[in-house]
Amino acid sequence: MSNDKRPITIDDLYKLVAIEDPSISPDGRYIAYVQVTIDKIEDAYQRNLWLAPTDGEKPVRLTYSGKDSQPRWSPDGRVLAFTSGRGEKPQIYLLPIDGPGGEARALTAMPNGAGRAAWSPDGTQIAFLSKVNAEERAGEDRGEEDPPPADKFEATQQVERKEHEEAERWDPRPVWRIPYRQGTSFLDDRFDQIYVMPAAAGLSKEEARPRRLTGIDAHHDEPRWTPDGQYILTARASEPESDEPSRSRCLYRIRLADGAEERLTDDEYAGGNPLPSPDGRWIAYNRIPHQNMYTHITRLALIPSDGGAPRDLTLALDRSLAMTANRPWSGFRWTADSRAIIFLAGDQGNTEVYQADVATGVVEKVIPGCMQVEDVDISAGGGIAFSAGTPENPSELFWQPVDADSPQQLTEANTALLDEVIVQPTQEMRFQSHDGTEIQGWYILPPGYEEGQSYPLAFNIHGGPHVMWGPGSRTMWHEWQLHAARGYVVFYCNPRGGEGYGEAFRRALYRGWGEADFPDLMAGIDALLSKGFVDPDRMAVTGGSYGGFMTAWVAGHTDRFACAFAQRGVYNLTSFYGTSDIPTLISDEFDVEPWEEPELLWKYSPAAYAHHIKTPLVILASENDFRVPIEQSEQLFAMVRRSGGTVEFLRYPRDGHELSRSGEPAHRASRLQQMLDWFDKYCVPKQT
Repeated sequence: MSNDKRPITIDDLYKLVAIEDPSISPDGRYIAYVQVTIDKIEDAYQRNLWLAPTDGEKPVRLTYSGKDSQPRWSPDGRVLAFTSGRGEKPQIYLLPIDGPGGEARALTAMPNGAGRAAWSPDGTQIAFLSKVNAEERAGEDRGEEDPPPADKFEATQQVERKEHEEAERWDPRPVWRIPYRQGTSFLDDRFDQIYVMPAAAGLSKEEARPRRLTGIDAHHDEPRWTPDGQYILTARASEPESDEPSRSRCLYRIRLADGAEERLTDDEYAGGNPLPSPDGRWIAYNRIPHQNMYTHITRLALIPSDGGAPRDLTLALDRSLAMTANRPWSGFRWTADSRAIIFLAGDQGNTEVYQADVATGVVEKVIPGCMQVEDVDISAGGGIAFSAGTPENPSELFWQPVDADSPQQLTEANTALLDEVIVQPTQEMRFQSHDGTEIQGWYILPPGYEEGQSYPLAFNIHGGPHVMWGPGSRTMWHEWQLHAARGYVVFYCNPRGGEGYGEAFRRALYRGWGEADFPDLMAGIDALLSKGFVDPDRMAVTGGSYGGFMTAWVAGHTDRFACAFAQRGVYNLTSFYGTSDIPTLISDEFDVEPWEEPELLWKYSPAAYAHHIKTPLVILASENDFRVPIEQSEQLFAMVRRSGGTVEFLRYPRDGHELSRSGEPAHRASRLQQMLDWFDKYCVPKQT
């Protein structure tokens, strides 16, 4: 440890950089990617495109709007399509890459915005997604268009008029489906439809007009062209009017010539993100059994393009396919010869790169390591690019040439910060639970740790419930290092129910939330205490979402912790069912509807034990959280307070369920401060 380095602080949150969505150029010479930073003054995130040469030369910045994402190379590698929010609505832009400089031009001007561009194989067309409702689709079919404004003033009036009419349209707001709100906003009657338009510049208005291929009230996955350019593959709900329609997602093939649609998969599994092989013979996709969906692992599957039964490639691996939010199908990619698929999967705390041979079904790990890979791409020559977090660095871009034994780091996005701060090493530990099941965990010691001394503990519990934490978890890296810098031993583990240990381990929570994993967590605490460096009288516990559930469960079942900090948790399973945007989670996990066995759901609700909670507790929630609505926290707060417990309630406006990961930066910093202050109040001895 360098003597001139300092401990990590809350404000270092604003210096963290994340790498997203790497995309390799067709010739393999460059990787376009998104670099995410935080503007503290604006209290906002900045996303810009960068270009990293694969020969190790210094990356260069391509865009400066702060609102750019989803880079997609043209087949000839001369143009980069991307989505930008630099205008009134997000639109697709085209940026020349093959010449000295060049301005990005807007390709689309969709009234409701556009994104998820996909180049045709010959590079002449681009397919994309744009949201429209039935009335707007009918207007398109009739050729209707808004008249162009006479001047800037009239343009402003048109925008204001549309905003007013939209607000009036939803006052009052009719609700006819479940869910009717997601993220931090209410859903409307607009759905992602697939459009196609020419990529060339200088065309007449009629020639450049986008053509819509789909017309059903259902969201469509990012479009993927078949190699012959005759079809587009997508996925959507086969039963759009059903509750949680994503559960009925099936694969579809749409003929470019006339929009004729062919369904490729049935309802036994929910499937998505179809990706055709380069030779056109196969379609890879992810799927999960429809029955008790949330309790199963996600599989990488394959179907013949000309018809045939699906085949799971990763079932024997017994690990979930790791999907990504930035580019859903970037969790798996075809090799250029169509013989294999590379994919991401979580295994015992790490998310690594695997390869599945299509002919033999043999699966092997091709890029192992103590890391969590988030996005992956493969070049025509076989080189692999990926973004990943490690215990030492939260996020960077890596490149492994086809003839290399290990990947090389191409970016130094977080180097400046890492040169300043102390990063404590992460130590793995394995321990036995009450029934002999082995559980994996990790701990971090505070800077300046002295053997023989005892320290307070910050015990972190993951959410999900089917999540896997590991030493390379990017979204927790700063928080764990911050807890250690404050003088706490940090401990976390993957109790049964988590990903990365097989489907049986994942399904162990079935009809047993809290009851099944509580012994694992307590066994971890006992194993850590046996090492002698944690003070059993100064232990804090915290977690978010299902981790908030478990924090409240722990506080309702033991008094061994000095304080607790429960975040955005599920506390009453019955009312959660009626207010969450994923109501069928409870149906799947407990195989029951609330009216069938209300006593069962109450038994497994932390609220049922709220009157036992005497551990000083903070409950944190966001007012726009539609995944775990704030009423869950309101109930727990009232119950703990009315039963005589010590409890405080923190309500954050505007943010949703992702507050700790991608919420307003100032809120994220505030949350960390509130947590540390609460820990210190009960776990750090008062100075005399």
